[in-house]
Amino acid sequence: MTARITVYDTTLRDGEQSPGCSMHTGEKVRMALQLERLGVDVIEAGFPVASPGDFEAVRAISEAVRGAKIAALCRAKAKDIEVAGQALEGAVQPVIHTFLATSGIHLKWKLRITPEEALKQAVEGVKLARTFCDEVEFSAEDASRSDYGYLKEILQAVFEAGARTLNVPDTVGYALPPEYADMVRKLVRDIPGAVISVHCHNDLGLAVANSLAAVQAGARQVECTINGIGERAGNTSLEELVMALKVRREVLQADTGVRTELLMPTSAQLSTVTGVWPQPNKAIVGRNAFAHEAGIHQHGMLANPLCYEIMTPASVGLSQSMLILGKHSGKHAVESRLKQLGVALPGDEIEDVTRKVKEFADRSKFVYDEDLLAIVEHTAEPRAKLVRYQVIAGNQILPTATVEVEVEGHRRTASAVGNGPLDAALKAADAALGFELQLLEMHQRAVTAGKDALAEVTVRVVHDGIE
Repeated sequence: MTARITVYDTTLRDGEQSPGCSMHTGEKVRMALQLERLGVDVIEAGFPVASPGDFEAVRAISEAVRGAKIAALCRAKAKDIEVAGQALEGAVQPVIHTFLATSGIHLKWKLRITPEEALKQAVEGVKLARTFCDEVEFSAEDASRSDYGYLKEILQAVFEAGARTLNVPDTVGYALPPEYADMVRKLVRDIPGAVISVHCHNDLGLAVANSLAAVQAGARQVECTINGIGERAGNTSLEELVMALKVRREVLQADTGVRTELLMPTSAQLSTVTGVWPQPNKAIVGRNAFAHEAGIHQHGMLANPLCYEIMTPASVGLSQSMLILGKHSGKHAVESRLKQLGVALPGDEIEDVTRKVKEFADRSKFVYDEDLLAIVEHTAEPRAKLVRYQVIAGNQILPTATVEVEVEGHRRTASAVGNGPLDAALKAADAALGFELQLLEMHQRAVTAGKDALAEVTVRVVHDGIE
């Protein structure tokens, strides 16, 4: 039987704590509405006691979102819990998420309280939270470094006090998948009836792996963020978790209610809001996640995408895969891309274009569509072509240009002066070609980045009344 995993999104709380990712209330509300469309089950809207802005954001999200549960984080302290309850008053399905550290190092050095005092504080906090709403979650901060006997004791106590969801965070990203799964497995066995939740950090790059191991061990809620943003190295990446469960469903035997085709739009919206974009090779939502440059890979993709893709681009909200032209590309990819651009060339010309693509990529790394079309235009034999030109200009020199062109095999040269270097060059070109063109307008722009970028120039001229 496939288990239904509750997706608890903390992008707007833990994710926002990532340096550079803070959001104002309006941005948070828009993101919350997108998360609701995405299909997450719980949206942690903020930490109301932290600031007036966080309180307002939780209040506004509670009133705007009607389909998902709205959670507010608070320490196991009366004031925190009361403020969280007030912020959630407008929510259809409010959740108070209260937490307290349980590891020896946190109790001794951060909280400076005894284990007995912590247990009493946790139970009192949960009981108070239950007076504000029916659904309360308790998190044992730094659970993965806590003594199991004590962790079990405090979680059993808060469960009996009314917290039905028990979260065991790997707060500092210390756990390895086998040991984290073992902790979850024992809690599922020892506290029957409780929903065991996990919240993993990515300090060792194991957040998603630990979360998946926990799911296999019986966890039924996973806390995660869009793009994996969060404290330090970030949190469990929502898109990676969800797609791992979907792609390997026959092994993991678990699924979510997330509409995966909205993953890319949601990722892009968050990046636009924060100005922080995922690294190019980020799984699922990185710009290279469905991009192929190596010739062998591209040939395989053209033959059958299953050769190199374990999920379709459409399944995460992309229109198609990208065959990136570069120095590793082969003629199959070049020919395919040209056909998509509406250009058909014979085989010998494809070989020539492919060679020039590789030469260009050696200099510029990337070959964009504009580059490819420019290469094709330079490959085809034109009726007229520029052989050479020279322009002399300065603050005390009359602008002078000399232009040599070749028209159907015959070379012509002409010189001219003008009001400026461009005017002189165009007049010289007119003289060399043998007819006069009137310049209507000219626009130019770089079509690729870097000092060696290709430029696109658009020129409108008129000759004998014809543009």
